[in-house]
Amino acid sequence: MSSKPFKFKQFEIHQDRCAMKIGTDSVLLGAWVDLLEDTDSILDVGTGTGVIALMMAQRSSAQLIDAIEIDENAYEQAVENFEHSDWGDRLFCYHAEFGEFVEEMQDEEKYDLIISNPPFYNSDYKTASEARDMARFQDALPFQLLLEGATYLLSEKGRLAVIIPKSQEQDFLELAGDFNLFPKKITYVKGTPTSEIKRCLILLGLEPIEVLKDELTIEHERHQYTTPYEKLVAPFYLKM
Repeated sequence: MSSKPFKFKQFEIHQDRCAMKIGTDSVLLGAWVDLLEDTDSILDVGTGTGVIALMMAQRSSAQLIDAIEIDENAYEQAVENFEHSDWGDRLFCYHAEFGEFVEEMQDEEKYDLIISNPPFYNSDYKTASEARDMARFQDALPFQLLLEGATYLLSEKGRLAVIIPKSQEQDFLELAGDFNLFPKKITYVKGTPTSEIKRCLILLGLEPIEVLKDELTIEHERHQYTTPYEKLVAPFYLKM
């Protein structure tokens, strides 16, 4: 396996010890989420390589950017990626399971933004790699745990941003409603103009409002990217 880092415009990611490598989902989420001027604290749940937390550091002036990672190898690599970036003084990674983190931190920290590219494959598709399964399968971080935990950690103005499969949108939003988390913005993502919607980018808040919905297409055809997609990820990808 190549040990070469994945280079972005303002940082690079070493990922040879991470089960899940840099993918479109994480970069999309990190580029898409609205970062308000008064966003002072951010939590990246299941940080993996640390890419979303690093994107948050590049895009914002938030002084507190925490990340959580349960897999030891990925945690150690995320810490190194943070330390080698220009924002190491604002980034901190915890080696913890999310439920434990919530129990310990709910009276200590409140976050203006919680962001997560959560695992969403179910146990029917497990592989021989325990680390890869942990990174990819929902039983490592069930939606219910993520949503319930967020209610304990969000500030009064806090928001939760996720990317999930379109097929799980309805169940996710119904569950979010059970915890008084309400959709503010949903972007439906499709690979090409003729392909099915595969992903939903969802921003939740603590107050019910009219939901802003739109659609993002990544490519016109293979490697021919759409203007909205290029505009979104241009601050990060070298060749955009």
